Amino acid sequence: MHKRIDHIVVRVADLDKSLEDYEGKLGLKRREDPVEQPEIGLRRAILPLGDSGNFIELAEPLGEGAIANSLAKNGEGLHLVALEVDDLEAAKAEMTANGARLIQAGRMVFVHPRDGHGVMYQLVQRD
Repeated sequence: MHKRIDHIVVRVADLDKSLEDYEGKLGLKRREDPVEQPEIGLRRAILPLGDSGNFIELAEPLGEGAIANSLAKNGEGLHLVALEVDDLEAAKAEMTANGARLIQAGRMVFVHPRDGHGVMYQLVQRD
């Protein structure tokens, strides 16, 4: 069912400062300038990991939303791990049958952090 880790999302309080650290100290380079996504309440930057298609996403809250709530509750750090699956609908059905609590947000599917022992997982199908 799971193929690989697709990407991780790190919640940050200040995206510009975080980019300085990730690019300067860790040697990662952003794919493009940060993008605002007010519809999901965040400003983000993508840091590719080689040519694999995997990446780290830094996410700063814009107003209210999941990132803002998590940042207020838990501070900066790992927000989620995205797992690539072969078939999103089959993965959803199997996980639901196994008792996992899934959160559907538009086309995005997440596993509730309580079922991931404090880590939220996102299910991603790449075509």
